[in-house]
Amino acid sequence: MFKVFKALAVSLITLAAIGIFIAETDAVGATGTCETRVYVANYNSNDVSVIDSPSNTSVGSPIAVGNRPNHIAITPNGDFAYVTNSTSDTVSVIDTETNMVVATISVGAIPLGVAITPNGDFAYVTISGSNSVSVINTATNTVVGSPIVVGSNPVDIAIAPSGNLAYVTNSVPNTVSVINTSSNTVTNTISVGTTPIAVAFAPDSATAYVANYNSANVSVINTSSATVTTSVTVGTNPEGIAITPDGTAAYVANYNSNSVSVIDTSANTVTTTIPVTSLPEGIAITPDGAIAYVANYGANTLSVIDISTNTVTGSVAVGTNPLSVGVLPCQVPTPTTTTTVASDSGVVPAFTG
Repeated sequence: MFKVFKALAVSLITLAAIGIFIAETDAVGATGTCETRVYVANYNSNDVSVIDSPSNTSVGSPIAVGNRPNHIAITPNGDFAYVTNSTSDTVSVIDTETNMVVATISVGAIPLGVAITPNGDFAYVTISGSNSVSVINTATNTVVGSPIVVGSNPVDIAIAPSGNLAYVTNSVPNTVSVINTSSNTVTNTISVGTTPIAVAFAPDSATAYVANYNSANVSVINTSSATVTTSVTVGTNPEGIAITPDGTAAYVANYNSNSVSVIDTSANTVTTTIPVTSLPEGIAITPDGAIAYVANYGANTLSVIDISTNTVTGSVAVGTNPLSVGVLPCQVPTPTTTTTVASDSGVVPAFTG
């Protein structure tokens, strides 16, 4: 998910050489009932692809953003997408109604992860170049307050659904910094596996899951005690992680296994492994819990996973080297207007929606 980080930390991570891959077909797999849109940050084409779901068709032209877009986060109301541009040192703000960039925010050297508070008021951005987190006021799209100092080479960030905590993966010291979002101070540091690179919270905020790239496992954290309760072995080099809306499963994209591990969160065991195409990175799940979208960095596609069967039902072509996926809330379909013809010629026809 975070290519600039990997380039900076060569001593920590050695990626396998990219060979020749068999691409998925461009078949459309539609399994969900949630009408929404999927936004994909494409690292090497410097743009964001937009896909309709569940029809899985492209919407318009890709949206140009800054250089090397790394991560994408959607505001809770679905109005805006925030994209970190890792070598432009900026965050692009996309209006999802017009699919145009409406603001570009300077945030510091090498922004990687971004997460938005549940009330939509703030976006938190990991700044790998200064081992810190910047906070953006989404009403003004300006950086507020002082940078929050965390561990070395911070990569990903997630904010608890309760809104009171933010977890930051620090890839070099193998830790997670715990930020109190009321005071924007670090209140704890948790040791996890080797090279933590992605983090996600369960819907009840009681548990957090951290993908550890170089130990091929996921650390499970009890957020009340701020301790690791167990670790779950997954595929090689886990990069992305997403939790189903009901909290029953965690989906982990394994970069060098070309697979997705599915963790049963009640037992913290892997129940199945789903093959995808080359070098899966980011992963996101639709709000109805029906579809998981996986960004395949090496194939320039999204794999479409039907969560009810844990099978790949199709793929969608996107930009060059997709890294991160964001999904809007479910959209309310526009009602169709019908005409009721009155039997009495003296009665005015009624219109119902």
